[in-house]
Amino acid sequence: MIGPMAQSSGAELALLLLGGFHTMVDEVHVELAKRGHEGVRPAHEFALRAVDAGADTASELGRRMSVTKQAAAQTIAALEEFGYVDREPDPADARRKRVRVTPRGRELMTVGSALFDDVRSRWAARIGPEQLETLEAHLAQLAERRSFSAEDLRD
Repeated sequence: MIGPMAQSSGAELALLLLGGFHTMVDEVHVELAKRGHEGVRPAHEFALRAVDAGADTASELGRRMSVTKQAAAQTIAALEEFGYVDREPDPADARRKRVRVTPRGRELMTVGSALFDDVRSRWAARIGPEQLETLEAHLAQLAERRSFSAEDLRD
């Protein structure tokens, strides 16, 4: 007979980190929905920030998010449907369209950033600001060699 599965402290840590991420994101998304931004996903926010930083085509967005051009085009279409981006003709090539963040998209980024800061403040109040800063420093050190993509933000 095989005994109970052995506990894995590594697996437990991974679940705690994932739980922390989802707890933070879920709190922000609930509040975003209350403010008229329902349906937004972490990958949408990641893509919106990439567009704002200059990823103004599906090809460029795909490179920055480490996804296919087709997946990036689908994300752009979703952002456009939400009203967070629009497409403008490229002045250098009328056949191409450039993606731009709309005022509604800028509002989402501003509100989203403030909401994440609010969650961080609540966490600091719960565990102490020094402990939170230490946690952040350790996580930054452990994750420094890792690049993140949209796949990491999928629900």
